[in-house]
Amino acid sequence: MDNVNAGIPILVVDDDLGFRSLIETILRAEGYAVDTAHNVASARKACAQKQYRVVVSDLKLPDGTGLDVQAWFLDRSPSTAFALITGFGSVSTAVEAMKRGAVDYLEKPLRSPDELRRLIRRALALEPSPLNCQSSSSDGFACETLIARDPKTLKTLSLARKVAPTPATVLLLGESGTGKEVLARCIHTNSKRAPGPFVAVNCAALAPSLIESELFGHEKGSFTGAIDRHSGIFERANGGTIFLDEIGELDMSLQAKLLRVLQERTFERVGGGKPVEVDVRVVAATNRDLPSLAGSGKFRNDLYYRLSTFPIEIPPLRERPGDLDALAVLFLANAARRIEKPAAELSPEARTKLRAYSWPGNIRELENVMERAAILADQRVEPEHLILMEARNPASSAAPAGTLSMKSIERHTIEEALRKHAGNRTHAARELGISLRTLQYRLKEYGIG
Repeated sequence: MDNVNAGIPILVVDDDLGFRSLIETILRAEGYAVDTAHNVASARKACAQKQYRVVVSDLKLPDGTGLDVQAWFLDRSPSTAFALITGFGSVSTAVEAMKRGAVDYLEKPLRSPDELRRLIRRALALEPSPLNCQSSSSDGFACETLIARDPKTLKTLSLARKVAPTPATVLLLGESGTGKEVLARCIHTNSKRAPGPFVAVNCAALAPSLIESELFGHEKGSFTGAIDRHSGIFERANGGTIFLDEIGELDMSLQAKLLRVLQERTFERVGGGKPVEVDVRVVAATNRDLPSLAGSGKFRNDLYYRLSTFPIEIPPLRERPGDLDALAVLFLANAARRIEKPAAELSPEARTKLRAYSWPGNIRELENVMERAAILADQRVEPEHLILMEARNPASSAAPAGTLSMKSIERHTIEEALRKHAGNRTHAARELGISLRTLQYRLKEYGIG
């Protein structure tokens, strides 16, 4: 038999001889070259003698835990994929392992050999990342709450790692829900400004009449209701990082003030004439095409060039298939913990349905979908538990293939949700599984009043 798995080295770590032998037998039958270890010390010894592609470790070991095994491999062999075996009730620890970069986890007792085979295939198909959530790479770079397995995401993290220790202004580009604020926090955490504040502001959410005061503060008596001096966001972020989300929505008059802050590190409060000095790093983000806005006179060219000193593009979820499985399992486990329910298994058919979907709401939408699935499913999440935007649109399933574009489907779905909720955008956004801000952008993009 021509076995493509022949010779691929896998290490199984478990102190239960019977279970360890079962895992070894299943994997050897697939052609893998399997070694075994019974504790943390013997796992380390095995690794000193051979490079493994995958390590599968039990959580509870005589001289430590599976997390100890994972930490050791992360530090010395970051290219090795890791999977955890847990007993019932240890899902929270499994989630912690996934945050550190584990491919997935298995629960004892093993439901079927296919469950193990699928896990190993996923581990071999993905490039494990030493930059995953709550883990550190060999150069000390750490990134909280961010899973990165797909090559595109790894490239994004590589850029963030390089720019983080510098004072450069960063511009994050990407669709809503891709994790721009998460990456901005990651850059701050790994910079020299980490001890200082991280202040995030959504430029699109602030009222035009208040945004200048919110950003730069105001003096007492500068306008009706200004009974005291107010320190703005830039002053509160002094010594740290300010994250300006949706910078493309900033009014032209305020763009000039922002440019001055970037160039001179000074600004004036509303109603004040005395310059205020600040030491702030700016990380900006947008889902809009700033060069086009600048070309049409809706965004200052000089501010765009200043902001885009170091641009980083965050790919949408539909272009990051390598991240999808890990994110789905993580969100499913998190949701189960919140609703105090045992974590359900994600069936192969459900995983296939997730991969076939385009994820217009990106990671935020995936988290909402998995939370609903955790509520609906018992022991196993099946395709019918995954309520996706496309599935809510009868026209999309009834129309012949190729007759409707994704944008047409999305627009129709949004219009249906608004009609159902009598124009209430908050309720429509909840129905669609996206944020109100994402819905507002979609309404603007499609010209829906």
